[in-house]
Amino acid sequence: MLKVAFIVNHFPLLSETFILNQITGLLERGHQVDIYTCTPGDLNKVHPDVEKYCLLERTYYLPEIPQNFLKRSLKAIGLLSINFTKAPRKLLRSLNGFKYGKSATSLRLFYAAIAGADKGAYDIVHCQFGTLSFWGMLFRTINAPQAKLVVSFRGYDISQFIQEHGDRIYDRTFVEADLFLPNCDFFKRRLLKLGCNEKKICVHYSGIDCDRFQYTPRYRHSHQKICIATIGRLVEKKGIEYSIRAVAKIVKSCPNLEYKIVGCGSLQTELEQLIQELELNNIVHLLGKKNRQEIIEVLQASHIFIAPSITARDGNQDAPVNVLKEAMAIGLPVISTYHGGIPELVEDCVSGFLVPERDAEAIASKLQYLIAHPEIWNIIGAAGRERVEKYFNMQNLNDELVDIYQKVSSEE
Repeated sequence: MLKVAFIVNHFPLLSETFILNQITGLLERGHQVDIYTCTPGDLNKVHPDVEKYCLLERTYYLPEIPQNFLKRSLKAIGLLSINFTKAPRKLLRSLNGFKYGKSATSLRLFYAAIAGADKGAYDIVHCQFGTLSFWGMLFRTINAPQAKLVVSFRGYDISQFIQEHGDRIYDRTFVEADLFLPNCDFFKRRLLKLGCNEKKICVHYSGIDCDRFQYTPRYRHSHQKICIATIGRLVEKKGIEYSIRAVAKIVKSCPNLEYKIVGCGSLQTELEQLIQELELNNIVHLLGKKNRQEIIEVLQASHIFIAPSITARDGNQDAPVNVLKEAMAIGLPVISTYHGGIPELVEDCVSGFLVPERDAEAIASKLQYLIAHPEIWNIIGAAGRERVEKYFNMQNLNDELVDIYQKVSSEE
């Protein structure tokens, strides 16, 4: 049995089912998982597996570290008085500046020790995003020095974060961590470009539970509305502006449309205004946040799925999008973009269509083609389902993750 510490940004979080799938997969295979999170997630809408596996009982909170050193010191005194009896030697050791240098004198190591004060050793410390590797290095140093440090890269952490902080931001991480798991070849190439040792890199895709997404052939019945769907946060990199503009371009020639957009985010007001300006209020509907079952119901009721991802102005990019995998698993013909790791999921003209980023005209052209040729919906849908089952099946990928852990754990 492996004992694994997951370090995450938020938990629980509906939009990060890829992390939840790994946790439950490890538990089902008899391994132990503890979850360390920087911030509590949204407890109003949680995935059923959070309750099924009692995951909140396995969740611990990484204490916020004040930027001001005086405030940091005062907070540390309070934390020490509360937690000292849990692990006195570990907490005092975390303050040893002679041994740990700046990590100790800055009190950052102490805050990491507080998080795992009364926990035993771990075999694996897995940072679920590259941005968490800095916490991970501290956590391992004081809580699990024999553990292997594994770091996943998933999107923002290997795109926008690099643009904001420079190409050298992960230099120390590349030295100290034992293994890096980019979730697509596109991000592997970026890690190599940044100077990461190729021997430490293993591409590990994020998977979905194909059994939860029943494949359903798509047909168009006469006089039936054609239902189009997009699911994703209302933020720039999702490119939803361009799919809305695409629908506006074809609505006169294809008036019997309905376009449902599931998600919330900072661009909601802007997108509402765009819908109004393009006179699409009766066609395009922003449905807000939905839980997992509600999302599946939207997908099952749809005919075509669009994932118009773009590279945001701040550099943020996507890997193969999980909800795109879900749409393909259900059997929807999909339209997406030549963006990030998406071409590793969607084979153009085979399991879907790919168009250039920010090209509403190209999206409109593919939409018109699909609407005019419903006889190909099932051909594309079947190819999409086959590809997801072959490369993105959660069960296979969770088996692969255990193998990865065992291999890295056995290395000297």
